[in-house]
Amino acid sequence: MIRSYAFTTQGRLHSKDLDVFLMPTLLADTNLFLWVDLEQPTAEETDCFLESVFHFHPLSIEDCVKVSPSPKVEEYQPREDDRFAPYIFMVIHAVDYSRKDGVFATRELNFFIGRNFLVTYHAVSLKAIMTTGERCEATGAFIARAPDRLAHVLLDGIVENYKPALDELALEIAELEQMALQHPSQRILNQLIKIKKEVFHLRQIIVPQLEVLGRFARGEFKLVRAHLVHYYRDVYDSLFHISELTQSYTDSLTGILQVYLNMSANQTSEVVKLLTLITVITTPVMMVGTWYGMNFKNLPEVDWKYGYWMAGAVTITSTLATYWYFKKKKWF
Repeated sequence: MIRSYAFTTQGRLHSKDLDVFLMPTLLADTNLFLWVDLEQPTAEETDCFLESVFHFHPLSIEDCVKVSPSPKVEEYQPREDDRFAPYIFMVIHAVDYSRKDGVFATRELNFFIGRNFLVTYHAVSLKAIMTTGERCEATGAFIARAPDRLAHVLLDGIVENYKPALDELALEIAELEQMALQHPSQRILNQLIKIKKEVFHLRQIIVPQLEVLGRFARGEFKLVRAHLVHYYRDVYDSLFHISELTQSYTDSLTGILQVYLNMSANQTSEVVKLLTLITVITTPVMMVGTWYGMNFKNLPEVDWKYGYWMAGAVTITSTLATYWYFKKKKWF
C-alpha cells in the first residue's frame, strides 16, 4: 500500500494519493513538502520511489529493504555525481507484546528525512503510521508543517506504543510471581526463562534506539531545526524511562527465579529430611531383624521361651525412644 501526501509549509493538506510523475515537480516546489509511506511495497514500487523519484543512496536503500536487527541512523550528503538531496536515514523498531505467546513482536520502520520530504518504509501495518495519517488529514496544521516535525510525531507515537506492551508484561510478571510462590513447577520455570529472554531481547532493541534518539536530542543533524531538538529530547526521555522499566523487570524476574530455586531446594530438602527420619526411626527394626535373621545354629535366644517377645519389646522400645528423641530436638 502506498500513501502519499503533499502539505504546505503552514501544515495544510494540499493533496493526497499523488501520481508518481507529479512528485518530482512537487519536490521542486519550496512551499510544499511530501510524505510518502510505503507499506509492504513490491520490488517495482520500491525501485520506483526510492531510486527513480528520490534517488536515495544505494546503501541506504539496501539497509531499508533488508531486515535490520538493530536501530541505526546515518546522514547522507550528496557529492558531485549524486542526484539525491541531503537526507537522514534511520531505522527504528516498534514493539508489541502478546501475553498468549509471551513474545515481543518487533516491527521495523525506516525513515528518509529530507528538507522537504519524508519517506517511511515498513513491511507491516503500524499503529503510529495509521494514527498520524489520520491526524494529518484532520488537523494537519499542528504536526505536518515540516518533515522533521512529522518525523518527531511518528517517533513519539512509536515510543508511546511501547507502554501498553510493558503494561501487559508487568501483569504477566505479577502473575508469575504469585504462581512461583504458591505452585512452583517446571512449567513456571520454563515461563520465567522465556519471559526473561524476551525482556533481554527488548533491551537489545531499546538501548541502541536510545543512542539513535540521543543524536537527535543533542541536535547533531542540520536537517532537524533547532527549536525541535527539545521535542526529540522529550521522546528520548520517554524511551529512557522505558529502558529503566525493562531493567527493573529484569531484576524482578531474576528475583522471582531465585525465589523459585530456593523454594525448590527447600522442597527437596524436606523430602530428604523425611526420608532420613524414616530411615533412622526404622533402624532398630532393621538391626534386630538383621541380627536374628542370621542362620547360625547356636543363637542362644532362638531356643529361649521368651525370645520372640523380648525381640519385639526391644524393637518397639528402641523405635519409640528414637522417635521421642527426634521429637524433643524438634527435628519434625
